Amino acid sequence: MQVSAPDRDQLRRLAELRLDRPVVLSLYLNLDPSEFATPPARKTAVRSLVDEAERRLRERNGLSHEDRVALHASLERASNFLENELPTDGAHGVAVFSSQAADLFEALKLPRAVPNQVFIGYSPLVGPLARLERRERWCVALVNRRDARILRGSPESLREVEQIHDEVFGQHDQGGWSQARYQRGVEKEKDDHLKNTGDALMRHFKRQPFERLIVGGPREVVTAFESKLHQYLQERLAGRIEVDVEHSNPDEVLEAARPLLEELERTREREALERLGERGVAGVEDVLPPLHERRVEILLLDEQFGGVPGVQCLVCGWLGLDGDRCPADGSELIRLDDLTEAMIELSVQQAAELLPVRHERGALEAHGGAAALLRF
Repeated sequence: MQVSAPDRDQLRRLAELRLDRPVVLSLYLNLDPSEFATPPARKTAVRSLVDEAERRLRERNGLSHEDRVALHASLERASNFLENELPTDGAHGVAVFSSQAADLFEALKLPRAVPNQVFIGYSPLVGPLARLERRERWCVALVNRRDARILRGSPESLREVEQIHDEVFGQHDQGGWSQARYQRGVEKEKDDHLKNTGDALMRHFKRQPFERLIVGGPREVVTAFESKLHQYLQERLAGRIEVDVEHSNPDEVLEAARPLLEELERTREREALERLGERGVAGVEDVLPPLHERRVEILLLDEQFGGVPGVQCLVCGWLGLDGDRCPADGSELIRLDDLTEAMIELSVQQAAELLPVRHERGALEAHGGAAALLRF
């Protein structure tokens, strides 16, 4: 099991699973190395999460005996995994989805810390994964004549996902034809290294696309490197930074890249908000209908959005602010204390982009912190 942020296909597959009974257990475990670096600390964290899940199950009302037994079995399997097979190498968090009724058991090693969370519902809780996927949208590539590093992240943090080292020999002063041949060989080795790095970058892009690419390293090497990139990557070039390719840690790389990353995010938010006047809606009440109709291209939420109560149809997933019966199929509605996760789940199901608004929050405040760009 690799450490990686979930891609959109994984998110959509999980979000599309919906049962007619609340028998899906979702667990999120924080394994931040700064807090849970030792086995005893991780063991305590696991025990605390499992205890919370047992408490939630005991206090859950409205479950049939059959569903309660099924959930206990789902929790037992998840608990077994966390206590005996917990993957800690490189993981900053773990997500576990377990449902005996749906024949579901899936565990994901996460590259970033997540708050501990227990959720019992009709489908897996994917909101935290969607937010995590969003935090991997920028890429930084550092490259010199023989070494390269690839990092993913956001203005909050960067993580290193690959290191590349190729043997490239230096120049010598022998002179004559031998010197010329040797120098051509050195240049070819350097070009091969840059191509290897570009190929690795393309593999990461195919596995999990990023929106923009920042490059750092010696100017002449960076110029040659950018010229060798696939067109898809060249289209995403967003600037350069000056940083020690081999010795800078991720925090130092982030410090150099943060001004560019912040400006990229600010521009992305501003462009999306400006498009609302062309083909968009604002306000929770107006966002919910196109979400249900699968017409949303980008869901914009204030980064602190939450606490808006509403109702949900368990048959078709319809969301509203109030009501007793679903207007689409007449089914009885359940009440939700917070619509946030259900809105994100619907956006994931239709492959819409989730855009948390951090820099331009004022533009959303008058509309309750929610807006959407529509496909049609």
